[in-house]
Amino acid sequence: MPSAINQIIKSRFKRWLDRRIPATRSITLDQKRIFIFPSRPGRWFIVLLIVMLIAAINYQNNMAFALVFLLSSVFIVSILHTYANLSGLTITAVRSAPVFVGDNAELLLQLQRQGDKDYFDIDISWPLSDVRSVTLSDSGEKTFGLHLPMQQRGWFKPDRLLIETFYPVGLLRAWTWLALDFDVLVYPRPLACKMESFNSSKSGDDDGEVIAKAGSDDFYQFQPYRPGDSLKHAFWKSYAKGQDLQTKEFAAYREQSLWLEWDDVSGDLEQRLSKLCYWVLTLENSNDEYGLRIPGVEITPGHGQVHQEAVLKALALYRWEGDAS
Repeated sequence: MPSAINQIIKSRFKRWLDRRIPATRSITLDQKRIFIFPSRPGRWFIVLLIVMLIAAINYQNNMAFALVFLLSSVFIVSILHTYANLSGLTITAVRSAPVFVGDNAELLLQLQRQGDKDYFDIDISWPLSDVRSVTLSDSGEKTFGLHLPMQQRGWFKPDRLLIETFYPVGLLRAWTWLALDFDVLVYPRPLACKMESFNSSKSGDDDGEVIAKAGSDDFYQFQPYRPGDSLKHAFWKSYAKGQDLQTKEFAAYREQSLWLEWDDVSGDLEQRLSKLCYWVLTLENSNDEYGLRIPGVEITPGHGQVHQEAVLKALALYRWEGDAS
């Protein structure tokens, strides 16, 4: 029962927070977005002030009254300074590169200060991430990365970012929860395997596909001489025998285009995607062109960074549970 009540409270607080601080790419902290409350030392400090005040009243000691009022003034002034250490700070989501399941994604953030105002000891973190302490005094902005472990393929959207400070005396904690507009594409984890079969775009030639007039690797055939043909390729021996002048035609070999098929790998859904991911990385390091055929998805053979990213994205989002389609 208590756990159910906690879930209800957390759900209502999340909805309230979404209305008060909606998701955005860049945000500047102000009074609406900053919360402040006494820290644990600050709460004990308040208890101590109350005890001292009771003692001062009981003994009618003016020095005790003066000490209580002095410490109370320090507490009140620290409220303003702790709040000011976050107010006016601008946080921007910069970028995040795609990663594989099991790796840590680096999410780049940028902090910008307001004018020449200095900011000290600001702690920034996501749940499950490392905590980064930032001070802005020498420069107007700072860019840094926070790392989060990726556990599932598809689009990953991090939870709210926690930004907090206890500066200057640690009696109060000022903090905010920001929903930054980050989307991290997570590829399946590569799983080494042997391919049961490869489907090629051609058949019968393991060396590649012959492309006539595409190079000068190997002799291909003779063809009648045409004005403009290189004379160094002319077949003078046959011409000396009275035959028509011919030129030698050479050909290059294009690497074979391979198809990565759904049935080429075994296992459940995630295992098949991981094995196909492994072969995408393997073929990208070779000279072979490769394509992808999985149920409902077909990407024609190609090669290069753009093609690789398109194939890996298709694998990452295949039957992804977060996909609205």
